[in-house]
Amino acid sequence: LYEVLKRRGVTFEFFHRLENVRLVDPAELEPGDKPYVEALEFDVQATVRSTYDPLVDVDGLPCWPAAPRWEQLEDGEALRAEGRDFESFWDRRKVATRTLRVTDDFDFVVLGVGLGAIPHVARELVERDPRWRRMVERVKTVASQSFQIWMREDMEQLGWTGPPITISGFVQPFDTWADMRQLLAEERWPDPPRSIAYFCSVLPDEPGEPVTAPRYRDAEDVPHRHHERVRANAVRFLNHDIGHLWPRAVREGRGEDPGFRWELLVDASGETPAAKTGQRATEKRFDTQFWTANVNPSDRYVLCPPGSPRYRISPLDNTYDNLTLAGDWTSCGFNEGCVEAAVMSGRLAAHALSQSPPLEEIVGYNHP
Repeated sequence: LYEVLKRRGVTFEFFHRLENVRLVDPAELEPGDKPYVEALEFDVQATVRSTYDPLVDVDGLPCWPAAPRWEQLEDGEALRAEGRDFESFWDRRKVATRTLRVTDDFDFVVLGVGLGAIPHVARELVERDPRWRRMVERVKTVASQSFQIWMREDMEQLGWTGPPITISGFVQPFDTWADMRQLLAEERWPDPPRSIAYFCSVLPDEPGEPVTAPRYRDAEDVPHRHHERVRANAVRFLNHDIGHLWPRAVREGRGEDPGFRWELLVDASGETPAAKTGQRATEKRFDTQFWTANVNPSDRYVLCPPGSPRYRISPLDNTYDNLTLAGDWTSCGFNEGCVEAAVMSGRLAAHALSQSPPLEEIVGYNHP
């Protein structure tokens, strides 16, 4: 999508963190005028040296890296040394502020952030508009957790006798497993793994955690705390539950202490596995793998509890003169957290701005 839009002439301004969608003062409106977005307020997280190219080449394939391209940023090495986390809701450090104003900088706004971020970046909408307030209150979101491991043995050696599969409804804390062996041919390793597995599930909020309250942002330890929760969940899951799927991945029944065979994990640094040194690997080897806690408000997964669809707002809603919205959390005809719903919503937003594409060409459209 990025490459297509860039070829079409879209300008991208990276490292701008939206802080506020500012509405016009109602006192400034004439009778019969619709309210509108007056300004967009941003914190500038970093200054780009010239133009920013976000992609890196991996054997001819343009890929998104896991970290910013520091060499393209002013004082990039200093920012890296400071541990700047541009994707974190809680890292509020900035180098400047920037305000975009209607007619000077934009005509229309497509608000495409995740629903969980709305109370934080669109506070005026939530405060002034009861429909937006009800949507935030009634359409629920949840954090999620996931981890991915790369192993030295293939699925058959681990004891899985079925074909490549994605299954859900397994046990908590990771009820979904995807066999990702199709990536083996695409990745580059000094010591290639023979299997890749991805696990994910809901990450329950901690009691009393006010994720929609402005003060939630003040709890700076949230990312680290949840990151450690996911690590502990993953280690416990591998030690106690994975044997039901991969019976040969655990030590149970071999005269040893029960638990996951940690020497199975491939280390990207090329470190010699414990199995080849005569040493027994411990759970510390898990630190060479990948895991994440998706707790940023905009990253939270949007649910569809019974009765909640009526509170979703459509991209076709014309309450505001120059504002539409896009995301799988909108009323778009498909109330699921998925890319299909996001695309349907985006096409409705395009129609709201330009009458194109025609409504009859938007798959799943069922609005009046």
